[in-house]
Amino acid sequence: MQPISFLRDTWAELKLVRWPNRATTIKLTVIVIAISVLVGAYVGGLDYLFTSILKLVVK
Repeated sequence: MQPISFLRDTWAELKLVRWPNRATTIKLTVIVIAISVLVGAYVGGLDYLFTSILKLVVK
């Protein structure tokens, strides 16, 4: 496949994509950030718990 042909086909496919509007993009971004924070807090809490237990066992 020729590079120019590839770029032309890629551009044609990008025109067919139904892009989300600004409000949807912001809403989904906030959801992703919120879930990331929750998962981070959960994993951090588990890390703290297991570290505390390990310190008691080693002590």
